[in-house]
Amino acid sequence: MQHLFSMHASAHSNNYRQAYVLLLLGFVFLTLAWLGMFNSFSIGVLLFGLGMLGVAPFNPRRFLSAGWLITSLGVVTFLMFRHYIPDSQILTAHLLAIGLGLLGIAWMARLGYINAGVLTPGFFVVGVGVTEYLQAIHLIPSTVVPFALSLWLPGFGLFALGLVSLAASGRTDKKTNAEWSNRSEIA
Repeated sequence: MQHLFSMHASAHSNNYRQAYVLLLLGFVFLTLAWLGMFNSFSIGVLLFGLGMLGVAPFNPRRFLSAGWLITSLGVVTFLMFRHYIPDSQILTAHLLAIGLGLLGIAWMARLGYINAGVLTPGFFVVGVGVTEYLQAIHLIPSTVVPFALSLWLPGFGLFALGLVSLAASGRTDKKTNAEWSNRSEIA
């Protein structure tokens, strides 16, 4: 029997589960941020990465690489703001975190969890670099850093990723449907 969908039903339901868990995590973090809990711990970037890693088992191709990279940057950010990393070694620590993230991504590609040409981690690294540069030359508001360090970042970020995942999970690949109909006419 031929299916008109490009994914198996279990993979499709896993995508929905991943989207719902992202929405739930985003809602929980937004609620905790609104209540003012844990905002002084500088764990926003770390929890954003851990949230993506937490939903990666549902569909590793979507958030495993970005979650790994953001988590490694989050660990450095947490250690930096807790003064476990000296100020003279902050750049080195960020470079090491990005290097570990890229090594993890290469390992994931080798194991087949992600495609070798995945762009999302690169966009995250460029985004972090642009934010750091704009912060250094004082072109971004002073509220961006406290936002990124608080629970507001994982709250809004995971909720937005959940909405995007939900929208992407509901669509079917029309090209694949046309290919299936052409196959049935030929056979």
